Amino acid sequence: MLCTLKIKLLPTDEQYVELHQTLIRFNQACNYISNISFTARSFSKFAIQKICYYDVREKFGLSSQMTIRAISKVSESYKAEKETLHTFRETGAMVYDERILSFKGLETASILTLNGRIDVPMIFSKYHFGLIGDSHVRGQADLILQNGVFYLMLVVEVPELQPNSNGDYIGVDLGIVNIAVDSTGETFSGKPVNGVRARSLKLRRKLQKKGTKSAKRLLRKHSKKEKRFARDVNHCISRRLVGKAKALGTGVALEDLKGIRSRTEKTVKKQQRYQHSSWAFHQLRKYIEYKAKIDGVPLVLVDPRNTSRTCPVCGHVDKKNRPTRDKFCCRACGYAAPADNVAATNIRGRAIVN
Repeated sequence: MLCTLKIKLLPTDEQYVELHQTLIRFNQACNYISNISFTARSFSKFAIQKICYYDVREKFGLSSQMTIRAISKVSESYKAEKETLHTFRETGAMVYDERILSFKGLETASILTLNGRIDVPMIFSKYHFGLIGDSHVRGQADLILQNGVFYLMLVVEVPELQPNSNGDYIGVDLGIVNIAVDSTGETFSGKPVNGVRARSLKLRRKLQKKGTKSAKRLLRKHSKKEKRFARDVNHCISRRLVGKAKALGTGVALEDLKGIRSRTEKTVKKQQRYQHSSWAFHQLRKYIEYKAKIDGVPLVLVDPRNTSRTCPVCGHVDKKNRPTRDKFCCRACGYAAPADNVAATNIRGRAIVN
């Protein structure tokens, strides 16, 4: 399985300037190539290369392979949409391959710049070491600049373990108030994420209303803070669930929530619409999926209908079985439990049957 690792670079001041200049020049070349490609209505890599390869090399001072990578980036961007001119940010990602990027162990990256190759120290975390082991690092990578820090987005081949399960599953109910509740009884509350979202929304409205330059600058600063926090929470939850399933020798069962937003948007109150549209259940599912593949944990998706309205004891299905969001009480046999725990138990049961 292919995984993308985000590797932090630690350039000196001189190296930082070289990387920054190279990044800007590369994207200037991409914009130049994009104009030519769009005007000529020629979008394939080889066609663009015939039109402007030598011109780009001479005009922007890029090496042969840097020019090829710039042409490829432009060509790839037009595959999805060809009706408008594509432009690239001054510090957008720069694509490197094995000809212009190599690694010296796991400590140093040799990166080609406008002024030749430079050896830049990099940081591999314990998580990275756990994924790649003793494998030789190679392949394509993107050089990106985020908040003044350079990173390499490195694509590596990670071996997948064969699925190993005793036929049982941990059922996981996904939600907004509780991000996840599993059939073992563990609950992952959504209060921290929902609290951050509420504060971010309040601050964003206040700054947008003010409209000054400093307010807009602060808006940009906080624009990705909420997403980073939610992403970290989802990573922690997915790691916990997959780790538990691996330790117990079980699989993980999730609800198939495809299209859930469109199906439920009419039932959501106006004051809850922002929270509903920000629900990152798909991201959490993707995190669980790839972690499960790496650890050899089977993953199944089950039908989500009536999971919180079905009694796990007698099987009675009734909307009245769930009188409130948090409570479940069977109208037939009297079984009572937290509604999310009941849903997780039913998800587990459906996975075992299937």
